Amino acid sequence: MGNRLGIVLAAGKGTRMKSDLPKVLFPVAGRPMIAYVLDALRAAEIERLVVVVGYRADLVRETLGACADIEYVLQKEQLGTGHAVKMCHAALATHEGPALIVTGDSPLTQTESLRALLNDFETDQPACVLGTLHKPDPSGLGRILRDADGQFTGIIEEKDANDQQKQITEVNMSTYVFEPKALLESLEKLQNDNRQGEYYVTDCPGILIADGRRVRALPVLKPIEALSINTVEDLAIVEAELLKQDHYSPGGQVRPSGS
Repeated sequence: MGNRLGIVLAAGKGTRMKSDLPKVLFPVAGRPMIAYVLDALRAAEIERLVVVVGYRADLVRETLGACADIEYVLQKEQLGTGHAVKMCHAALATHEGPALIVTGDSPLTQTESLRALLNDFETDQPACVLGTLHKPDPSGLGRILRDADGQFTGIIEEKDANDQQKQITEVNMSTYVFEPKALLESLEKLQNDNRQGEYYVTDCPGILIADGRRVRALPVLKPIEALSINTVEDLAIVEAELLKQDHYSPGGQVRPSGS
């Protein structure tokens, strides 16, 4: 097992939450939602954590505290997930070993899923491996494209998908493991020619394939990992699911899943 780096994207405001609190700090079962993500990463034996902060960055730092394993990177302008990862250039440029990227608003992230992705990466040595899952209703999510042999060929966002592609149930959940140098090379080629004018890390696997690099997509994520939080209603659904999990204890503490 090589040295493992984890990048947590936590810079967003979360406009649809209707609050000035950074989205990743919204409490879920009594704890900030990002705390569960960090727990899962630590249980997956991530030795080095980089948290990308932006909106109300000082409050995020204050809430998480001075943990020895957390480094903070500031994204002054929120120009997309790809831009957020670009802010981690210094950490990535000196890192040897897998670089795991997750979002801070997914408290149902499962350690078992992260371990599966990391183990596959360390065994097979692709440029990237991304975690996917099959969702009966994939509405709003990027679909996973595969060739006739079942090999990953790319991700297509729903707004760009044709009717046939919209029937695909395997979806991208923004959970990636990259070889750091390959990631940096793909980040340099990112374009922001989309409606939002932003840079998306979602485009990096496709860039790597175009460059002749190997990318794998593994449907190893659990169905509950499709439950991320964008609204107050989502938060209530996720909290209810979290409280049903076998790693919840009535005292309000949640042990990392899969530990």
